[in-house]
Amino acid sequence: MAFRDDISINSLIGPGTSVSGNLQASGFTRVDGDIDGNLVINGKLIIGDKARIRGEVFATSAIVCGVIKGNIIAPEGVQLFSTASVVGDIVSQKIRLDENALFQGSCIILRDKEKFEKEKLLWQDKRALLEKTKLKTQENV
Repeated sequence: MAFRDDISINSLIGPGTSVSGNLQASGFTRVDGDIDGNLVINGKLIIGDKARIRGEVFATSAIVCGVIKGNIIAPEGVQLFSTASVVGDIVSQKIRLDENALFQGSCIILRDKEKFEKEKLLWQDKRALLEKTKLKTQENV
């Protein structure tokens, strides 16, 4: 008996669907609509070529064909297809960028799991300090 990955989709945000707010799901998830908020997926994630996300993306792994304005944290891997546009940082153990994919941001890619976890925590701490500094600056204006 051969074993293979379960490719059945547990959650689907279809074309023409718009979500305002954070979204959390488990299992294999596909997004073909628009999300204005953070996306937290406990499983694999596909961002379709018509999808638009403005927020942080957390998933086990991510395949991106659409637009993301926000950071991606996907420990098992990130793949940006040629139609992908990502403005934000990527934190993963593996990455693949197809020709013509647009990526503007920083990358932390480490295969060693212990080093990856350490660098991910450092990156998250830096991001938290940046956000805190932005808030204080806005309060003083």
